[in-house]
Amino acid sequence: MTAQAAPSAARFSIGIDLGTTHCALAYVDIAASDGEKTSYGVLDIPQLTAPGSVERLPLLPSFLYLPHASEMAEGDLALPWAAGQDFAVGELARARGALTPIRLVSSAKSWLCHPGVDRRAAILPAEAPPEVARISPLEASTRYLAHLRRAWDQAHPDAPFDQQDITITIPASFDPAARELTAEAAHAAGYTALTLLEEPQAALYNWIQGSAGNWRKDVKPGDIILVIDVGGGTSDFSLIAVLEREGNLELHRVAVGDHILLGGDNMDLTLAHVVARKLAADGRQLDPWQMRALTYACRSAKESLLSDASLQAQPIVVPSRGAKLIGGSVRTELTQAEVRATLLDGFFPDVAASARPASRARAGLTQLGLPYAQDAGVTRHLAALLGRQAGATADLDGFAGQGDASASFLHPTAVLFNGGVFKSGILTERTLATLNGWLAAEAAAPARALLGGDMDLAVARGAAYYGYVRRGQGVRIRGGTARAYYVAVESSMPAIPGFEPPVQALCIAPFGMEEGIEADLQTQEFGLVVGEPMHLRFLGSSVRRQDPLGTLLDFWQPDELQELGEIQATLPAEGRQPGEVVQVRLRAVATDTGTLELTAVATQGDERWKVAFDVRGNA
Repeated sequence: MTAQAAPSAARFSIGIDLGTTHCALAYVDIAASDGEKTSYGVLDIPQLTAPGSVERLPLLPSFLYLPHASEMAEGDLALPWAAGQDFAVGELARARGALTPIRLVSSAKSWLCHPGVDRRAAILPAEAPPEVARISPLEASTRYLAHLRRAWDQAHPDAPFDQQDITITIPASFDPAARELTAEAAHAAGYTALTLLEEPQAALYNWIQGSAGNWRKDVKPGDIILVIDVGGGTSDFSLIAVLEREGNLELHRVAVGDHILLGGDNMDLTLAHVVARKLAADGRQLDPWQMRALTYACRSAKESLLSDASLQAQPIVVPSRGAKLIGGSVRTELTQAEVRATLLDGFFPDVAASARPASRARAGLTQLGLPYAQDAGVTRHLAALLGRQAGATADLDGFAGQGDASASFLHPTAVLFNGGVFKSGILTERTLATLNGWLAAEAAAPARALLGGDMDLAVARGAAYYGYVRRGQGVRIRGGTARAYYVAVESSMPAIPGFEPPVQALCIAPFGMEEGIEADLQTQEFGLVVGEPMHLRFLGSSVRRQDPLGTLLDFWQPDELQELGEIQATLPAEGRQPGEVVQVRLRAVATDTGTLELTAVATQGDERWKVAFDVRGNA
């Protein structure tokens, strides 16, 4: 997708957190801000909280409800800008969906990055019966973004949305296809210009903004800041080094973690099973429909218990679909002790730095669903990232940190927590204590916690500040692309019965490629047949930092490169003979939008064709 410049005369820099469990919109008043001292606010978003009732709330729950045709009266779903829509977004959707989950679309962002499904196909709600209408993950994301645009325009008629500087946040681990789809959803929602920003970076920008310039007293050259963002759907890690160049402090993102579908959703489901086992012990069995309703009830109870340590228990009510099953609503409770034991031991275990996530082969037949992490231990995933990135700062120009060659993992010196999960002090304390245990075992100084802002709003606020920073104000986090990207090339060798030709990996976009830079691959040509798609395997690496453009790898370790799906290009047949082969080179651009754009460029002439990421799914 081609980057489009933000309006130069924009009055506001708008940041949008398109989250798994909620969305938020924050803004910086550009004219009223000066340097690192900014004037910002948060938009209270009009949304349905009950049929026919609209309230303004700072968060828009990322839930979409598709009611039965006879479920709502005329006008029950009306919004200030839409009188006749047939769906609900936000608080009403979340509340109704807890009672009727087969009509609830949730976790759309997680589905948007699921490579095993067609993300443009109407597949949500995933477990809905045939009579329930479905929509695509792309369409659900589009509706959330359109709701935010219309809410802004209603509140700020004198500063239309399409004339402002817009930044949307995404997980740092999103691959190029998921980034492209997010940008596509935004354009479908009427966004004329936008930039994508990684969520951990946005959280750090919010911390910088909140310090009003004092952040330089809290960090120093040689520091490594670990940003841990555990939200509703994902666990996202980023490592950011503090450098000094020409007397100025700089922030440089050196690594990001893998895409890990592990967050509050997993915790809610686990707590639901804890409660279900308790009910089963009393002779009460729940059917699958009730289990989904129980999961939503556990989410609400968990949030209450984690935010107030004085609460000993929260009531749980699970509706029944008929007397023949249970004979009425099921009532029980979730206790403070159950929540703490389940989350601490199951999701934040106190493990050694050498611990790694467990994995198992998936069954040949699986239900349509999200590819959740097979290991629920957030701390084990963190240990794996730090171990892979032990040498991440070795060749970083301007980095003053004294790396220990004997260290088994990269040693963070500061930690910034973000995401709704870390509203709980017991979870931040356990994570920091586990990390500092690893550091102490290698005689390293303990990492300190950076005090951040509101866990629900930090990402949106940081995104708004980033749009302001891009105009030349404040400090900017640099680092370029978080991965190197490769295409698989089949080796040229004589045929050997029983053996597949070995595959090489050709680097088409090096690690850390800065936005706006074009990587034109001159050394390798591909032949495209007119009218037929070219399919190439696409790979990425977060650890191979030294491979320049055009590097052809004959061998790599299993954990160095990960398969990302296919890329494809099709030459139209107009003006050419069917079957004609055209020689092309691949060109990669890290766009200002925050996406990776690939094109096939004819070696003779000036023709070029877009190379698309496969988003149709392979499941």
